[in-house]
Amino acid sequence: MRTKHTFRLPPDLARQLADYAGRKRVHQAFVVETALASFLSPDNSERMEAALGKRLDRLTRQVERLERHVTISNEAVALFVRFWLTATSPVPEAALPAAQAKGRERYERFVEALARRLAKGQSLAQEISVDAEPLGKQSSEPGSA
Repeated sequence: MRTKHTFRLPPDLARQLADYAGRKRVHQAFVVETALASFLSPDNSERMEAALGKRLDRLTRQVERLERHVTISNEAVALFVRFWLTATSPVPEAALPAAQAKGRERYERFVEALARRLAKGQSLAQEISVDAEPLGKQSSEPGSA
């Protein structure tokens, strides 16, 4: 048994309903009935919530991975700068132009090596993941005991 309902739709929505029903060759009442059933179905909201939860979980994992990569990069740069500042002595004024020229040449080689490495898809984070042993089996810095 069916219950009759009378309701009014805005002209644009009524036009969309008529167009859709015409294209699908079904009655407008069938389209409205199907749309209401879908809208009111508890399964639909649960499916939407589950899909949203999966997406949020995936995004959370991606953000955590990015955070780890940024942390590795920051620590690598900080360690290098600390080592460089403690191991490099100041250049005498007379040797400064030659040192600057050598520095530019080394920087160009560095950029070329970095470009080759990135083109191969290698990353420090991947190397650390592969090379690192579980904590306790290996010390964190070379030479420490």
